[in-house]
Amino acid sequence: MTDTGSEHTKTEEPTLKRVMGPGLLLLFIVGDILGTGIYSLTGKVANEVGGVVWLPFLVAFTVALITAFSYLELVTKYPQAAGAALYTHKAFGIQFVTFMVAFAVMSSGITSASTASRAFAANFSSAFELDLKTGVWITVIGLLFMSAVAAINFRGVGESVKLNVLLTCVELSGLLIIVFIGMWALGVGDGDFGRVTEFDTGDRTALGGVIAATTLAFFAMVGFEDSVNMAEECKHPSKIFPKVLLIGLISTGIIYILVSITAVALVPPDQLGEGDTPLIKVVEAGAPSFPTDIFAYISMFAVANSALINMLMASRLLYGMARQGVIPKALGKVHPTRRTPYVAIVFTTLLAFGLITFVGEVPALGGTTALLLLGVFTVVNVAVLVLRKDPVEHSHFKTPTFLPILGAVSCGFLTTPFTDRPNEEYKVAGILLAIGVVLWAITWYINKKTGAEPAKLNPEELTGDGPVN
Repeated sequence: MTDTGSEHTKTEEPTLKRVMGPGLLLLFIVGDILGTGIYSLTGKVANEVGGVVWLPFLVAFTVALITAFSYLELVTKYPQAAGAALYTHKAFGIQFVTFMVAFAVMSSGITSASTASRAFAANFSSAFELDLKTGVWITVIGLLFMSAVAAINFRGVGESVKLNVLLTCVELSGLLIIVFIGMWALGVGDGDFGRVTEFDTGDRTALGGVIAATTLAFFAMVGFEDSVNMAEECKHPSKIFPKVLLIGLISTGIIYILVSITAVALVPPDQLGEGDTPLIKVVEAGAPSFPTDIFAYISMFAVANSALINMLMASRLLYGMARQGVIPKALGKVHPTRRTPYVAIVFTTLLAFGLITFVGEVPALGGTTALLLLGVFTVVNVAVLVLRKDPVEHSHFKTPTFLPILGAVSCGFLTTPFTDRPNEEYKVAGILLAIGVVLWAITWYINKKTGAEPAKLNPEELTGDGPVN
């Protein structure tokens, strides 16, 4: 759709209400980043590098921060609620590339939600003292949990910024508990803070181990890019976005590093890496009198919120693409009474079931999410440079040219096999993207046979945000 068409739409349809100031936007950004990654993957990162578990989180934070500067230029230049697909569309104008970016974002939401379901099952086992470490029962609980998410999704969920504030406070409280326990342990001489400088990368070099761990730790940093979808609901987005996004990203980065230092100081890396509830072990070691079941409930709440938001996003994105006719229109059907995209909900839930059942482990699912998003971020960093030739009338943030170049190179490198990324992650990502290609091909074939005009994807009309952690 041309820019003229977009302007025409805006003149006829009411605009979104601008209700978000700097405070609410900051809480939204922090809430999107906090979640499953740090709650479930800290121990898995420790398995890769030993005591310097904080280092991969620091590297992941740096890569995310560089890419955030690219998002800042684009969101202040095009303050519309569409994100990576919109920037890709404006930069390259190739429908199939735009579609694949949108489908990759949708797929990352499903893999992120599947990661959360496994983490939920592990924390559920801990909260109710079921002693279910791994195996079929964790899978069953994960599937039941995802079924409940689908039921809520089908019923319809009215999301609000005020609710996000509450959820963010609960998620943040769990991480602050860990930080305070670490401060207490340091004050009374408990724990071994000397471990935070010890490398244990197995057969890899120290650099190789950190790079491999970073590909996993990056999952903890996803979510910041989701804030660009709130651009049309922010007051003065071109003015407030740069400062607020950077404050939110830096704040969560500091919290993550403090949590990872505390974790490895109180629990040896090899023990921290066992199971999917590393932070509960930290609470047990640093504050034995603290009721760990309460922390398990906080963890459950954090990852459950991530799963629900991601499945909402994935089903709405799929619905949006079907509604525009770039994938089979049957996926865009809306339930007559609930007014929710029930076919898209069923489709995305079945994909999640497959991931939970056949992929299963949290590291593989989290790593696949990071892989998909790193690919999207690579495209976004390139899009910034391409769109420099598209001036706009209003003033906007402009990132130094070397940062998008560095972002494209670093994100692109982290998607390659040179990082020692497990092959399983490429297979899972490849299967998900292949499903998108098949859906696109089926629609193209039907349009050709019926003589219908080829459908065009307009990112501005997609309903759905990016994946959250």
